[in-house]
Formats: sequence, C-alpha cells, structure tokens
Amino acid sequence: QMSKWQCMSAGVLKMPLVLRVSVGSKYGAQHSQDWTSIVAHIPGLKVMFPATPYDAKGMLNLALSGTDPVVFFESQRIYDIGELFVKEGVPEGYYEVEEGEPAVRRKGTDMTIVTIGATLYRALEATDILEQKHGLSVELIDARFINPLNYDKIIESVKKTGKLLLTSDACERGSFLNTMAAQISQLTFDYLDGPPVVVGSRNWITPAAEMEPSFFPQKEWILDAIHERLSPLAGHQVTTNQTTSEMLRR
Repeated sequence: QMSKWQCMSAGVLKMPLVLRVSVGSKYGAQHSQDWTSIVAHIPGLKVMFPATPYDAKGMLNLALSGTDPVVFFESQRIYDIGELFVKEGVPEGYYEVEEGEPAVRRKGTDMTIVTIGATLYRALEATDILEQKHGLSVELIDARFINPLNYDKIIESVKKTGKLLLTSDACERGSFLNTMAAQISQLTFDYLDGPPVVVGSRNWITPAAEMEPSFFPQKEWILDAIHERLSPLAGHQVTTNQTTSEMLRR
C-alpha cells in the first residue's frame, strides 16, 4: 500500500517513508539475497542502491527530503569499504545526490560495464585486469538508482563503446538488469556490436556464507562472460561457464 496511497488520495495523503533494506552477503539464505528486482516492478516506489559512503549519505538525504515512498537498499558486503571515488571523502555538511543519475566511476572507450550495488567493486577489479592485462579501456558506470533512472549517460557510453555488460547481486532470472539490457538495446541497437550481457547471481536460494563465492557474481564471472560473449581475451583461462547455453540451462 505504501506505493499507492498518494495516488489513490489524489495527493491528499503523503508518504514520506524510507524503507531501509539490508541485503548482500554473509548471512546465508535468510538475509543475503538481493531483492531489488521485486520492488523495481512496483509502480509508485522510488528505489535507490548506493554503493559508496558518499552516495549513501547523499542519497539518504535525498530520500528523506521528499514525500514519496522510497526503498533504500544497502549491502552488508560493503559496510567496511571507505570512500574511493570522491577525493575529499564524505562531507560533514548536508548534501544530496542528484536523483536518478548514474555515476561514471571510470571512463573508457572499448567496453561499458554497468553495476547495481556492491558488484561495483568486483567490476572494478575486473576492469583493472582488463586494462592492465588485455589493454582494454573500460567505462565503468554505477547505476545507483533503479527508479527513477536516467539512461542518458549509459546510452552515451554504449554508443561510444559498442559493448555492454551489466552486473548485480540479484538472481539473473527476472533481474532488473534484463529490463535495462532490453531498453538499452532498443535505444542503441545500431551502435551495439552484439547483445548486452547480464551477469547475476545463480537462480537459487542463497547458500551458507562459505559457499557464497559460488553463488554471487565474482570478478572471474565478469571476465569469463566478456571472453565468451563480448570480446575474446587473449591468453584468458576460463574458470566458470558463462556461455549462452549455460544461461539457458539455468
């Protein structure tokens, strides 16, 4: 009901409600699964997922400042990671992050990687390997928002690179990443060298913590998916099956 009351009351009732949802890892089947794709399907909800300390504060300020209901995702996986992208760190004073705007974390020309949530850091590791070992210039974009989401920066990037991989900790089946991939494909079809690639978690219940590396996307999954489906990497040794036939089997 939190998504509907403002509309059903013609704006008489306000819903300045922020629902903080902790997702991510370390806690097995009960508390580790990523539920972003479920709420992405509900009209009337704003959905945010910061992956950096700077964004966590600025986006929470943004969420609290409005009258719309917001689902605010946080990943336990990255609670202990400091600010890596804003040189000055997190300001003491009040600020807000611009609503719906993705953040370009690294500029590149050969390939675009879009992340939601904590996969930003595994994609960053993969990006370092791609640049240092394979000479590929990767543009890394942190979506930050699920709804609303301004696609302009992503579209501009894909038109430049011609290749797109999207990754998050949500299960691949039914993932919001597939919606993003479909929309971006329609908007950049003439610029793409091939279909966008989605790398998500396995389509199953989250296992015990010690088995999570086999469930959640790892940097190796990203590299293998790029090698198999976007651009062969010279000398790369595949360690996981990220082929289209495996995608269908799952």
